[in-house]
Amino acid sequence: MNARTFAAGAVLICASIAVCAGPGQAQNKYPTMAPLDQYMMERDSEIALARTAAPEDVSRDATVWVLGRHGYEAAVAGNNGFVCVVERAWMAPFDSPEFWNPKNRSPDCYNPPAARTVLPLVRIRTEMVLAGFSQEQIIEKLKAAKRNKEIPPLEPGGMAYMMSKQAYLTDRGSHNLSHIMFFVPTTDPANWGANSAQSPIALLQQDSIAEITTFIIPVNHWSDGTPAP
Repeated sequence: MNARTFAAGAVLICASIAVCAGPGQAQNKYPTMAPLDQYMMERDSEIALARTAAPEDVSRDATVWVLGRHGYEAAVAGNNGFVCVVERAWMAPFDSPEFWNPKNRSPDCYNPPAARTVLPLVRIRTEMVLAGFSQEQIIEKLKAAKRNKEIPPLEPGGMAYMMSKQAYLTDRGSHNLSHIMFFVPTTDPANWGANSAQSPIALLQQDSIAEITTFIIPVNHWSDGTPAP
């Protein structure tokens, strides 16, 4: 992947989760949550979409979660420690202009360390969203959950696949980018050589509450092996 291709991909991801632009720098078309039904999917379709996050030889034996009306529910029991799930836009940073975008469908497949220590954040935040809490309330409740050790400390070696050809990450561009993510304790991106014009690594998010830094590496194919732009 050359620098120009990587830069285009990084811009797409920034547009998706608004980590490269501060509040007010992008028009917010989604100021409030849409009716819940707009975020829901038919169960079998959601299972199939979740599995597209990772290559088939990983996802076929993974546990799969689907979104219910009160949070995520285990739909398929796996045996390899991976967990695949279709995330919604509210997993973006709280200042993202697409935080409530009902079109967002983000298949994600977490490896065992990330499933144990990163995925709980997805479950907890989603339950708060569906309970009707405001963003401000969610932030305070997440801080309390961290203090009360309801959010487990990050395990070494956590990563996730986001290589689905069917994902819808953002309203911009082609709406998608095939990539993998690595989760590390809060760190300086410069220690990874991230965000330079030629580096294949980009900073995705600094989560100050969970104390997790997420890096992404775009890849040049989708989970089904076909070439990705």
